Amino acid sequence: MERRDPLAAVIRRAQQREPAAFDELVDRFSGPLFGLLYRLTGSRHDAEDLLQEVFLRVVRRLEGYKHEGRFEAWLYRIAVNLVRDHVRWKKRHRTISEYAGASQVDGSEGLAGHPAGEPPPDQPLDAAQQADRLQKALQQLPAPEREVIMLRHFSDMSFSQIAQVMDTPLGTALARAHRGLARLRRIMEGGDQS
Repeated sequence: MERRDPLAAVIRRAQQREPAAFDELVDRFSGPLFGLLYRLTGSRHDAEDLLQEVFLRVVRRLEGYKHEGRFEAWLYRIAVNLVRDHVRWKKRHRTISEYAGASQVDGSEGLAGHPAGEPPPDQPLDAAQQADRLQKALQQLPAPEREVIMLRHFSDMSFSQIAQVMDTPLGTALARAHRGLARLRRIMEGGDQS
């Protein structure tokens, strides 16, 4: 199997504690994982910290991993679970100043009666502004819907892989994607802020 699956050979070497094999795994998966973590958290700093934690957990748990062609799903499950834990921790440890800052930013209006920081409706947005709007809209989705969208559209995973990562039935993953995309469309059009 290792001849047809070069990843299996790398995993076997990493399980034998070969540093070059760990480096190979990091090189292969850190880019896509960072992209996923960044989109799920909305913070470059948090994504960097979580990426390091993902690979620390891989080092700790790799000996017990049995490769059956699902390494990527196993790796993404670790990442998604870390994000969930991180979000729960942040909610519990939010400071008063964060609440004050959020209410000032969220409730402020700029000139001409539309929200500060957003151009007038007739002014086109550039790509960076569109990306920022998309990131903010994604953060408004419920976590399960956001995670499915991220895994599907930013990590190019199939729905069956997503179901494995999220430990849900395939139908649940498909339904979350459908609901999440519909909600995301409404948010981007300005019709839904929940």
